Amino acid sequence: MKAEELKLSVKDKYEEIALQSKSQNQSSCCGSSDCCDDMDYTIFSDDYTMLEGYNPDANLGLGCGLPTEYAEIKKGDLVLDLGSGAGNDCFVASTFVGAEGKVTGLDFTDAMLEKARKNLAKTGFNNIEFVKGDLENIPLPDNSFDVVISNCVLNLVPDKEKAFYEIYRVLKPQGHFCISDVVLEGILPFGLKEAAEMYAGCVSGALQKEDYLETIKKQGFSNMIIHKEKQIIIPNDILANYLSAEEIEDAKQSNFGIFSITVNATKPLSD
Repeated sequence: MKAEELKLSVKDKYEEIALQSKSQNQSSCCGSSDCCDDMDYTIFSDDYTMLEGYNPDANLGLGCGLPTEYAEIKKGDLVLDLGSGAGNDCFVASTFVGAEGKVTGLDFTDAMLEKARKNLAKTGFNNIEFVKGDLENIPLPDNSFDVVISNCVLNLVPDKEKAFYEIYRVLKPQGHFCISDVVLEGILPFGLKEAAEMYAGCVSGALQKEDYLETIKKQGFSNMIIHKEKQIIIPNDILANYLSAEEIEDAKQSNFGIFSITVNATKPLSD
């Protein structure tokens, strides 16, 4: 699919997901009598329940790491969460910045923004706002944020170079990002690569790990560190919707792998 078609596919899928609960995401159903597809959108997610600021209503299980764990967010920081969804990472980040700081959540899905704002209204937080925008064209000023975070979203963007360029642009000099994302090692089986729901499920849109890290370097970031890496195993019953039994076995025998990484890097003091 072309880039705009991919964006619409992702937008439609996450509009559906926003209208259902985490448990419904795990059963791959849309909160109605019809099922969306056979992709479990929570297979990459980590456990947030012990983190301060955790809001169960905001946790749809759509992340692939805990970027706030390594983001080094300080009191008074201005933080931007890209692809903020129902607000999960924003609520956690808000406890770090305190009353002196602010967290901005950016999402391009209306239903997610509505869900996030409803979740915010139930809390006592007054240092969070949610705005609509595209990661390839962030509608926020240059040099605005101390920290950018994102959780399993950059892999959904067709033009990842443009997205990282935008992250660089909105960060203050010496600001940094901390992103959890999905990357690949080895050749993605054709059946997975061609599936739209695998794109929305953070698989077919993922870059090779080396290419992903090189994309970050090309935008001018420095001091890049991978804090955490874990392999993701997609269950056979999900793979069987896209691959034959022989293709599944071939994939398992090859060097192909899907990984979640949490990486951060810094915008230099001067370009």
